[in-house]
Amino acid sequence: MKKYLFCGILCLICFVGNAQQVDYSVVSVPEESGIDFLQVTNSGDYVCMPTVKRTRQGFNWLSNRIIDISTTGTHIAYLSYRNEATNIFIKELGKQGGSVQRTNRKGILDFNYSPDGKLIIFSENRGTSHQIFQTDANNGYVCRQITSANQDYSPVYTSDMKQIFFARQETNGTSIWAYNVANNFVSSYTSGMNPCPLKNESAFLCTRINTEGKSEIWKINYETGIEECIVSDPSRSFTTPSISPDGQWILLVGESVIASADFTYRNTDIYACRMDGTELAQLTFHAADDLSPVWSRDGKYIYFISQRGSAEGTANIWRMSFLY
Repeated sequence: MKKYLFCGILCLICFVGNAQQVDYSVVSVPEESGIDFLQVTNSGDYVCMPTVKRTRQGFNWLSNRIIDISTTGTHIAYLSYRNEATNIFIKELGKQGGSVQRTNRKGILDFNYSPDGKLIIFSENRGTSHQIFQTDANNGYVCRQITSANQDYSPVYTSDMKQIFFARQETNGTSIWAYNVANNFVSSYTSGMNPCPLKNESAFLCTRINTEGKSEIWKINYETGIEECIVSDPSRSFTTPSISPDGQWILLVGESVIASADFTYRNTDIYACRMDGTELAQLTFHAADDLSPVWSRDGKYIYFISQRGSAEGTANIWRMSFLY
């Protein structure tokens, strides 16, 4: 079960598990009253849906980040599966029309924009390994390789662009590593995945699996060595932390349960909490899986991937208002 959370598996176009019990066709449910939802993509964009696995033994999902907003806030980048390959495409927000292909690879797993908006850094499945590359965010297909011959994914720059944090899967688990841009030195820090560096602080947030098999959100100060658990729940897992532009909130993917007289259905929803883990709030309640959330650059909206609004369970990117 733990390995499934860690693995960088090629994304699926859509997921229709338990379709006979779940109605994806509605855009929102009563518990989401007051939230405005806007569909950003359409079926012709072939948006990848992070893999969700439901078994009798457990419930897991791919927690890698597969959408991001440009630093200008005018474009959204996402993973799309076309012509038997998974690549990064970019779509202009607020306008109708197609997307521009940004990479020409085979199996990209996840990615992020650099803080200055000039680069996109990504991981790719390369045979038996997952390697990290970077490319120009606006022009050409030329890529620079950052790591090799390992299981590396979830790369993200620090705000000063001096380091690239990433997760590396090893025999004994997954840990957070950093690549020093100036000298190409690679160093290991601590166990975890989904690294999210903090601005103006020598620290990052990450996801860790506890002894009960539930994932938690931790804050790691890599200068002092202080490690603090921010979000933990004995009945739910949380992954994919992302910090709001004003530095006040953490955006999360979390586990939830929908129960009725006929069945009990576990799925993924979007949550938010304060930086210290307080005021944890569930933001979405739809029976569809809501995954890979990112903030708009002004912090007023959240973009995420979901099958909501599609009777066929087709994945699209949605925008929701953040009301807190």
